[in-house]
Amino acid sequence: MHAVVIDKGELRWEEQPDPVAGDTEVAVAVRAAGLNGADMFQRRGLYPSPPGSPANIPGLEMAGEVVSVGRSVTRFALGDRVMAIVGGGGQAEISVVDESHALAVPDRTSWTEAGGFPETFSTAYDALFTQCGLGSGERLLVTGAAGGVGTAAIQLGRLAGATVVASVRDPERRTEVTQLGAHVAIDPADVTDHGPYDAVLELVGAASFASALSALAVGGRMAVIGIGSGAQVELDLRRVMATRARISGSTLRARDRTAKAAVTDGVRRHVLPHLTAGELTIPVCETFPFVEAGRAYDRFEAGGKLGKIVLVAQ
Repeated sequence: MHAVVIDKGELRWEEQPDPVAGDTEVAVAVRAAGLNGADMFQRRGLYPSPPGSPANIPGLEMAGEVVSVGRSVTRFALGDRVMAIVGGGGQAEISVVDESHALAVPDRTSWTEAGGFPETFSTAYDALFTQCGLGSGERLLVTGAAGGVGTAAIQLGRLAGATVVASVRDPERRTEVTQLGAHVAIDPADVTDHGPYDAVLELVGAASFASALSALAVGGRMAVIGIGSGAQVELDLRRVMATRARISGSTLRARDRTAKAAVTDGVRRHVLPHLTAGELTIPVCETFPFVEAGRAYDRFEAGGKLGKIVLVAQ
């Protein structure tokens, strides 16, 4: 097979050994694979793949057709359309994934959309509901809301009955995130004016952390899952104490098989039905063929996009 390979910060489309499905895994002929911030960090040598995943082939999500199955696989068969979160190796002609981490692709969902669904919607679901316990009638702030996870969180928050405030730097994107379901889209400088918030999904990092924390309601919860603007912050513990705030952070990539399966099962039960019913949108900003991965990564890092950038098979 061929795969996107990281070589000293450069991306090359090179021949690599075909991966072999283990007992509980399926091998997938990849049709599309979404890009994520973690891929950018891995390219720079700042986010190594977890044990058991390819060290030099990036990609945390992919979609395609099952081409082989392990001897203990029961959920999927040859030819099934699947999409999945993976620890790495998603940006290749063939990728393997544990069957418990894969989801069936609805008939109405295109390959491009499916390639951009698993990581973003799984991350948003886990952060909003498992970590923050978001409930109906609560007020949710999503910072950096125009990205893949942000656009997913807006829609999931709206479906849950929350009032969604989307913080977006680019004025042109604010109308678009409102069309996705945000009740109001604001400039990051105005975050405190629209609080207090029962829950905050922090996707930006250092640049927005302080203002988001200052606008938390009593008993508010914040999940930090993005650090694109930096990872170092000054934390006023008096504010945390006074509001009884809870601050959590997470990544999906390094979780063990059981933990990832639990997230996938939650998405299967609570999110996938909405996708099947046409109630969710997977915004795709732009697509690139796998062989042009370098251009796709550069476009991702340029910013100013709504939703996903997706690599597609030709």
